Amino acid sequence: MDLAYTRNGDNLFPALYLEDENLPIGKYGLLRKSYLKEHKRGWYSSLLLTGKLDAHLAEIDHSCNERIELIMNQLARREGVTEALKASDQMEWVRRMNSIRARAEEIVLSELVYC
Repeated sequence: MDLAYTRNGDNLFPALYLEDENLPIGKYGLLRKSYLKEHKRGWYSSLLLTGKLDAHLAEIDHSCNERIELIMNQLARREGVTEALKASDQMEWVRRMNSIRARAEEIVLSELVYC
């Protein structure tokens, strides 16, 4: 294995770099990172040292966003929250959609982020 070295005074240090993927990590990815750091230290360290942490966090974030949209659509359809309600009573529509979003987020957090 050929490694490049840099000289610093009398010492030679290997030029090692982590691959930087710059994957988008949103709210749920950051919540997952915090959870892993505090409660699953071994797994967090393993993902960090193998360079898979960012990919894992981006996947969790993407999965959470997709799942929230799916759950929200299902709950809105089941509870009759439609565009007609939005046109007739906007405040009621907002109240119901906020409630639906909070419930969907709670489900996703318990199933995907904090497990």
